[in-house]
Amino acid sequence: MAAPFPPTSRYAATEVAVHEDADGRRTPYLRRRFVPQPEAFAPLTEHEVTEGERLDTVTAQHLGDPEQFWRVADANRAMRPDDLMEVGRRLRITLPAGIPGVSDA
Repeated sequence: MAAPFPPTSRYAATEVAVHEDADGRRTPYLRRRFVPQPEAFAPLTEHEVTEGERLDTVTAQHLGDPEQFWRVADANRAMRPDDLMEVGRRLRITLPAGIPGVSDA
């Protein structure tokens, strides 16, 4: 069963499974989502974090949607997005996982 999330959600491709207990009660849950490998992301640009920035505003600036902060977290292998906001850190801004970029040909 496909997850009931919009296509822009971090969980859009995450399968919904169902656990059935001894009494026959069925409880749906999301299967575990693994962060894609860095090689799955084609780079667009980099962003150096400055004092007072937030990940949602960085994402709005580069991707046009503050709710896509999770894409930047995934591309930078961060389990907790707030860990990315250290002043001076260079963030990889990428295409979604699996979308190929333009080659240097």
